[in-house]
Amino acid sequence: MVYYVAAIVLIAFVFDFINGFHDSANSIATIVGTRVLSPFAAVLWAAVWNFAAAFTAGELVAKAIQKGIIRTDIVTPSLILAGLLGAIVWNLITWFYGIPSSSSHALIGGYAGAGVAKAGWSAITWGLKWIQTLSFIVISPLVGMLAGFLLMVAVYWIFQKMAPARVDRFFRVAQIMSSALLSHAHAANDAQKTMGIIVGLLVSVKGLLASETGVFHHLYVPDEGIPLWVKLGAYTAISLGTLFGGWRIVNTMGSRITRLRPVSGFAAETGGAIAITVATHYGIPVSTTHTIAGSIIGAGATYRFSAVRWGIARRIVWAWVITIPASATIAAISYWVLSQIST
Repeated sequence: MVYYVAAIVLIAFVFDFINGFHDSANSIATIVGTRVLSPFAAVLWAAVWNFAAAFTAGELVAKAIQKGIIRTDIVTPSLILAGLLGAIVWNLITWFYGIPSSSSHALIGGYAGAGVAKAGWSAITWGLKWIQTLSFIVISPLVGMLAGFLLMVAVYWIFQKMAPARVDRFFRVAQIMSSALLSHAHAANDAQKTMGIIVGLLVSVKGLLASETGVFHHLYVPDEGIPLWVKLGAYTAISLGTLFGGWRIVNTMGSRITRLRPVSGFAAETGGAIAITVATHYGIPVSTTHTIAGSIIGAGATYRFSAVRWGIARRIVWAWVITIPASATIAAISYWVLSQIST
């Protein structure tokens, strides 16, 4: 059993890595799309700030995932594995087709789908966290859109008398800092979700791991706190994933939704970072993909409404709608297969 648990922990870190390269577009698409940084420099910059979040972010989102999605009394290693498989498979499908779906909602959907496959609909802990999670599918992109729009309006007003060339030079520097803020916010929210899944796994088998010695002794979690190795492992995995980049999605986010300039890239990144940071502060697991896509649309719409390619935007929205049920279905099938193998 201990090897099985250790393998699932590694798979959780693999999901976190995939989350990094799948969602790296959230952090770097705007700064690459505006040509402020080269793709390699952008992913390196984003990865550094992804890891920096390990030392400043809290644990509220991790606890929300651990306790707020399904009943903790039904959690088993196979259930966790099935949930991770649902999220990983859906992430890879959407990455292949260049669709910026939500890794966060893929994980939540996978976790819930595996729970329902084991214990029926009573497995779901309907309550505040589900209300927040489902409502923020709509709220987070709208907040990002509003923030991006208002920041662009403010920039127009403040810099209206400055020559366009000077404005461009100023915001080429400013966008480097706004990209760092967004990368930090991205990891602070997303890495915690993997941490919550891992701690949920380890708490479910703590009775079996209490007598372990050597390296496996670190798998024993006597309470529901998050061990340092879990936190550092999660932030390292998402940072390395960002380094590899999800170039298909970068193209969609950075150039296909709307054409960005350094000033609008700054507004989009800053608006997205503010929205995500506020959600993280209150322990709400949100989609960084939804939020930054909304802020890009908001910033682009200040030029003119038609500047946004609404056909691409609709395709992205459809991916958002089906992510939770699609990953839940894959996870439920995975749990059924795992349960057949173990019997």
